Amino acid sequence: MVRVLATGTFDLLHPGHILYLSEAKRMGDELYVIVARESMIKHKPKPIVPDEQRVEMVNSLKIVDKAILGSDSDIFDPIKEIKPDIIVLGYDQGFDTEKLEKQLHEKGFNCKVIRVEQSLTCSLCSTGRIIKKVLERYK
Repeated sequence: MVRVLATGTFDLLHPGHILYLSEAKRMGDELYVIVARESMIKHKPKPIVPDEQRVEMVNSLKIVDKAILGSDSDIFDPIKEIKPDIIVLGYDQGFDTEKLEKQLHEKGFNCKVIRVEQSLTCSLCSTGRIIKKVLERYK
């Protein structure tokens, strides 16, 4: 059984998230998802939706076998529990695939890191674009 892990903020769910998670699921038998805690998000604006609600939304997706909230101190902590065979990154996630794989191996994890290269071009396939559209509409 191949266990796949995907990670992300998943603030406002959109078709890009579904594509990413669907592609991740195709790479194995079980799909686990780590939903980033607001406290750990440093590279973009904080999510609008609270941590627990984002986990609940991701857990409700048929393609997800289990979603959990990430650690509030070390991004590698939940990986110890999940023990994935493959970690799948989204096309726009800021991790360097080779560097991440090296860090994982140094910490004793034996898993591959694969990036989903596909993305969608729809006008609202981005949380940032959804927020911008809402703000424009309700000025």
